[in-house]
Amino acid sequence: MKSKNSGAPAAKTLYTKLLTSDQAQKLDSWLDRNLWIPYDVQYAKFAYKDKFTNVVCYNSGKLVVQGKGTEDFVQFVLEPKITGVAEMGYEAVSHPEWFEPHAGIDESGKGDLFGPLVSACVIADGDAVKLWLDKGLKESKRISSDSAAMAAAKMIKNTKGVAIGVSYASMEKYNALYVKFGRNLNRLLAWFHANAIRSALQKRSVPWGMLDQFTKQPLVQNQIKDIDGFELRMRTKAEEDPVVAAASIIARATYIFALQKLNAEAGFDLKKGASAAVRQQAKDIVAKFGASGLKRFAKLHFKTAAEAVSGD
Repeated sequence: MKSKNSGAPAAKTLYTKLLTSDQAQKLDSWLDRNLWIPYDVQYAKFAYKDKFTNVVCYNSGKLVVQGKGTEDFVQFVLEPKITGVAEMGYEAVSHPEWFEPHAGIDESGKGDLFGPLVSACVIADGDAVKLWLDKGLKESKRISSDSAAMAAAKMIKNTKGVAIGVSYASMEKYNALYVKFGRNLNRLLAWFHANAIRSALQKRSVPWGMLDQFTKQPLVQNQIKDIDGFELRMRTKAEEDPVVAAASIIARATYIFALQKLNAEAGFDLKKGASAAVRQQAKDIVAKFGASGLKRFAKLHFKTAAEAVSGD
């Protein structure tokens, strides 16, 4: 016999939100006053727990609520007593556009010396968005673990009705394209975005898409103006839209997969970003494969790449 709640979505066990300093102080006082158990967490302003829920507020203001009691805590404590805004469960009211069939576009790898610049376009509708919200996709957008990013990407790909387009190039091709596009990274990124959008729209047609804005110029719009019946919108922090968040996860997972292939070729695990440790790895590659070999692994227009070749 089926349970009465067998068709109900699973309760959320993870929630994140950025708090103001006043809100954080107010929450700290409430938790202390209500005899929650304090405990130590690195880089946290405070952390408390009860039998079912852990509440951690980091120095950045990021609040993380985790555990079986997450939904009750957010709906009966955090929103009514601390933030004064009811958000959980009201996404369809406050953001109805999220639930319309549309595309989300984002990229990954732009700030990483090693590995490709990846653009991803995800097309989804309200059923997919509801599922992703139930599974905490908005929080997954902020995950730092490679394995968690790959798992989230798999979940997105397996969601019914979702269409995905991805665009990137090998590192040697990327470096050639960068020169071809006048050494203008935004123009090159716009070209990758346009390719990803075309690929996704061939699988499922939708009337509009949201792009995480990287320039005020209509560079991507100019690349796809021949596509009839499709409007590309853009704004900053567009990843609040779960479909854009999904695109960001697909882009990151694709980047990770491509980087793993480069790791095998390099003979060691390449680091992300463009730090001093990354510069040292670039020097190691130059020592191993020669200066010309760096173009197989790195974005040569990065200052870090030039420093590795020059020995500075």
